[in-house]
Amino acid sequence: MSEELATDQVETETVDAVVEEPVKDEELPEQEESKASEQDSEDDEEDSEDPLDAEGDIAADYLEELLDIADLDGDIDTYTEGGRAHVSIVTDTETLVGKDGEVLDALQELARLAVMTETGHRSRLMLDIAGHRDRRRKELQVLAHDAIAEVKTSGEAQRLAPMNPFERKIVHDAVAEAGLVSESEGVEPKRRVVVLPAE
Repeated sequence: MSEELATDQVETETVDAVVEEPVKDEELPEQEESKASEQDSEDDEEDSEDPLDAEGDIAADYLEELLDIADLDGDIDTYTEGGRAHVSIVTDTETLVGKDGEVLDALQELARLAVMTETGHRSRLMLDIAGHRDRRRKELQVLAHDAIAEVKTSGEAQRLAPMNPFERKIVHDAVAEAGLVSESEGVEPKRRVVVLPAE
């Protein structure tokens, strides 16, 4: 009798062990599935990030490293406008602007290269330092309006001083807004805007 009881007890323990194991195995896939879905949602968030925001972030990180290397102070802001990423370095010094914005233009090209290296796509990112581009935009709008007024008065084309592509676009936009036509002539770095009289 005692042998039969012992055998029953062993069989019961074996059955209990077999019954417990599948329950543990069933819990693990659910946990893994939950972790996998969390990972998928994180990946979706990364994929849904605006490419222009990503460009701005890449350029900002790159420029921040340059500021550290040069031991220069400056706060970096990023935003998107007009279908392109913009990065602005807010600083009191004009060191990174250079004469006629030459250093600024070079840094902009380096930032665009950093973005292209990271994303594999060409960037139209715009960089401003110490508010130089904003000030220059206002100056060029005044210049363009003066040229427009002269063309309307004299009826003759006005050739402006050589400008970089950013500056020429500001003038072209102002001329188009005034209902006149303009064109660029010459080769870089001597390329200039010509404001033409209305036909």
